[in-house]
Amino acid sequence: MEDNDQQDKWKHLAGEAAVTFIEDGMVIGLGSGTTATQMIYALGRRIQEGLRITGAVATSHASEDLARKLGIPLTDLDTHPVLDLAIDGADEIDQQLRLIKGGGGALLREKIVASSARRFVVIGDATKRVALLGQNTPLPVEAVPFAATPVIKRLEALGATVQLRRSGDNVFFTENCNIILDCFFANGIADPAELDARIHSIVGVVETGLFLDMAERAIIGGPEGITVLS
Repeated sequence: MEDNDQQDKWKHLAGEAAVTFIEDGMVIGLGSGTTATQMIYALGRRIQEGLRITGAVATSHASEDLARKLGIPLTDLDTHPVLDLAIDGADEIDQQLRLIKGGGGALLREKIVASSARRFVVIGDATKRVALLGQNTPLPVEAVPFAATPVIKRLEALGATVQLRRSGDNVFFTENCNIILDCFFANGIADPAELDARIHSIVGVVETGLFLDMAERAIIGGPEGITVLS
């Protein structure tokens, strides 16, 4: 329990630090997950203190509902196809700011929002920093349900142990009505760019949880306070 409390404090630190990048008039992307939730709460407080943003695009229904509850003005990518800044958490962050995301199942919308932003800042606690992606966290792959078995076979041919994500007794479906295939790599992911390209070549795959060459900096909360990687 103490470790969880400490981790929550680090997430809170990262969320608070991230919202200092948000300026009046901006259109921003709001990520999903526990650290992004801390950032959304921090943004709500800044708006109460007088910050005026043009709008925010949320990457999940949960983030959208929280933003609405906190009085954060919402918009969408049809109205604002280019965002000034997107802020989101990650499941793993390596030294080159390559990420694994999608533990919560929102990876497709998260990648769309991050790629629509002029600047993408990732936030996390110290436990998210890794030397090699994929050793501690499975790589989520979003796929069309119709193609589940062929896609699984081809992912296994790439060396993955594949698990269809479930929610209790039921198959987990994303907000886009797709499935998530969690791919475990026993020795981690030695070449994320090559693996990402090979997975994208599989017909039936919608998107992967590898976010490469996207984040301009990472704001990490940890025992020494805030560390910024860029």
